[in-house]
Order: sequence, then structure tokens, then C-alpha cells
Amino acid sequence: MPKLPHSLSAQRQEFGAARADPDAAGFVLAGGLSRRMGRDKALVSFAGEPLIAHALRILRGAGLDPAIAGARSALRAYAPVLEDLGPDLGPLAGICSALLKSQARWCVFLPVDLPLIPASLLEALLRHAQITGRAVTLPAVSGFAQTFPVVLDRAVLPAFNLELQAGRRGCFSAFQAAAAAMHQAVTEVPVEVLAQSGRAVHPDGLPAFRWFLNVNTPADLRLAEMLSPHPIA
Repeated sequence: MPKLPHSLSAQRQEFGAARADPDAAGFVLAGGLSRRMGRDKALVSFAGEPLIAHALRILRGAGLDPAIAGARSALRAYAPVLEDLGPDLGPLAGICSALLKSQARWCVFLPVDLPLIPASLLEALLRHAQITGRAVTLPAVSGFAQTFPVVLDRAVLPAFNLELQAGRRGCFSAFQAAAAAMHQAVTEVPVEVLAQSGRAVHPDGLPAFRWFLNVNTPADLRLAEMLSPHPIA
């Protein structure tokens, strides 16, 4: 069993973000069924701590006060949990739930199974979104957009709700639909440029393409621990 913090308030003191932006909020997407892992991914140990603790640390390292978007009540010991809009609707439902309840304009979403993402990447993406005012901001590696992490303007919520109502649950297609509804394109920020300029740096020196390793299976978990055996901050 992973060691839990004594209380939520104690955990916030330990990981509290000194640079919290009042107009930005962070959310860990942790409502998946984890079928390929064989157990709840959020509580799987990585570098000595559960993945949920790593994801929350990354968001706090980016100056965000995070919550968990997902219906896993066992995670309430780590941070506030926002329940999904409905069962088996996928991560888009968790995103909609977070956008509905957030008071911040800018919402940063990080899946629990991306433990190698550095906090500096989230900071760079958030800063880019705030400067450009674009509704959907994604990282791109080798010219290919990554679905997560993503920075969203809360104004995309109506378009996302329409996607769910139409039975379309794909996140990337929802991002495109929302941007189009606001007469924009999805913004793709080249991670290599951020890394070369020093705006996004991995603490273990991993190349950018490695940051996006999804930990979906026990083999993925072993690879992630080989690549970065220390907690990411």
C-alpha cells in the first residue's frame, strides 16, 4: 500500500505552489479503468510513490493548485476529487467536469500516466496560452501534436458538451471542434523549440520525445523507471 499523507492540508503544505496563478488551475486526469495495467494506475508505485502523487507534484511545480478529475474516491487523500459527469464516458467527461467547476480561465490537464512530463513544460504551455489567448494549446514533438498535456480556455466547455451529447468522446477531436467553434485552430507548440531555448527542461536530461511515455502497462512502468528513477518536479 502506498503511504498516504497525514492530511490533505499537510500535503498542500509539503507540495504547495509558491507561484500559484489565480487565473489558472491544474487537474490530473485519473478516471481511467487501467485494464492494461491490471490495477488502478493512479496508485501504482513509481520511483517510490504512487503515480497520482507524481502528477500532483508536477502540477504544483508549475505553480498550480491541482485537483483530480475522476471518480476514484480512494484518491481523496491526495487532493480534491471532481467526479466525472457520468460512468464510462472517458477523459473528456472528466475534463468537462473540471471546466464546469473551475473558476479559473485557464485549465491545465495532465493524465496520471505521464510521469516524465517536466513542470517547466506545463509552465511554458500555460504562458503561451495566456499570451496568445488561444483556446486550446498542445505540445508537438517531431511535428506531431500530443493530446496531453493540454491548456484549455474554460470557454471551450459548451463545444465539449456538444461533443459528448453527440456520442463523440475523443479528446483530440473535441479540441479541434472547440477551437473551430471559436474561429481558431488548435495551437501546437514545438517542444524541441522550448527545450532548445531552455523554457522546458527535464531534470534528468531526457530528450523531449521521451517525456510523453504513457505508463499503461507494467512494462511501460519499468521503462519509465529506467529512464527517470527520480521524482519529477
